[in-house]
Amino acid sequence: MDMKKIFAFALAAVAAFSLAACSSGTASTAPAEGTESAASTETAAEPNASASGEAVTIKVGASPSPHAEILEQVKPILAEQGITLEIVQFSDYVQPNTALENGELDANYFQHITYMENFNEEQGTHLVSLGSIHYEPFGIYAGKTESLDAIADGAKVAVPNDTTNEARALLLLEAQGLIKLNDGAGLNATKKDIAENPKNLDIVEMEAAQLPKSLQDVDIAVINGNYAIDAGLSVADALAVEADDSEAATAYANVIAVKEGSENNEALKALVDALKSETIQKYITDTYAGAVVPLS
Repeated sequence: MDMKKIFAFALAAVAAFSLAACSSGTASTAPAEGTESAASTETAAEPNASASGEAVTIKVGASPSPHAEILEQVKPILAEQGITLEIVQFSDYVQPNTALENGELDANYFQHITYMENFNEEQGTHLVSLGSIHYEPFGIYAGKTESLDAIADGAKVAVPNDTTNEARALLLLEAQGLIKLNDGAGLNATKKDIAENPKNLDIVEMEAAQLPKSLQDVDIAVINGNYAIDAGLSVADALAVEADDSEAATAYANVIAVKEGSENNEALKALVDALKSETIQKYITDTYAGAVVPLS
């Protein structure tokens, strides 16, 4: 073969190899389009994400007032942490607990600790408190009779029909000198524990939610704080209210309830922290004027 042709062929081969090598190096070192910005987005999202890197939604059952109203104030606090709060309202004291036990809710906020413990015992549920949030003083409200001094013999007195709240109502009636309970009855008191009833009061048991509606039919009613608020009743208008240092003040703290095993859920712990924050405690104090008392 002609030496000039061999040299020309070799030179062309070297040039082709060099061009291919440069092209390969460029492809392997240049970042893919959008990779850097995507990584930056993921990093920025981390503070507002769960441990798994995903946003979290928690579903919490609550009575309309004050619980759902308070939870509405908590939404923006949790949103800053990447937690979406979904509020499911209930008008009774049974469904929120059965829904929590069945896994339909992540938590509920409507009941006091004593009611929850009794519910567990009676229904075989496995609910625990994640934190005490507030206390709602029970009040005696006027129906047909406008003052406790004016209560006549045989007057009708409406009280809640569930075990713990009935005891609470009876204790308040006892504190006002209207009845006397058996020694030691305490938080388990029922109508059967009334040892003295000088005015022969007719104690009418009914579902707690119906108590405000019963006022036109009874002389007085002992009403749960949340149902009183819901009905537009003011604690300032109550004929009598539980004392801050009463047994009820500690025994009837309203709690965030969760199912056993969820105590270490970070999103639920964040919910409790938010409810105990200065912002929410101030909201409770300013909004409910003594009808709801925040617990630190």
